Amino acid sequence: MNLQVGVKVFLRNEENKILLLKRSLEKYGKTQGSWDIVGGRIDPGSPLMENLQREVREETGLEITSIPILIAAQDIIPNAERHVVRLTYTAHTQGEPALDLSENTEYKWVTLKELQEETDLDVYAKGVADQGLFSL
Repeated sequence: MNLQVGVKVFLRNEENKILLLKRSLEKYGKTQGSWDIVGGRIDPGSPLMENLQREVREETGLEITSIPILIAAQDIIPNAERHVVRLTYTAHTQGEPALDLSENTEYKWVTLKELQEETDLDVYAKGVADQGLFSL
């Protein structure tokens, strides 16, 4: 079985709204939720925070402006060949995203309530949001 580690972040702006990205259908196809938070797989051998910063920068052009706080660890086992451990953080940023359109086609800033009411949210991000593991 192939083990992978991913890092994700509930990235919040100055208004405490959370950034959601709409996944590219070309790259991701049909997934369990079109909207997701920023993140991706780590590069083995490099520190988690460097990977988190890199993913934020690559996907949005933004920088993390606070110390990221780990709020969840999830097992994702989509099949018998792959197991992903997903570490989810919360952190702050400033400005507006400049998307890498090969990965994500749209973005929106949402309140915690709007996040929890989003019906097309990534199933793992929704699991963390629904558990109330972070407060705004």
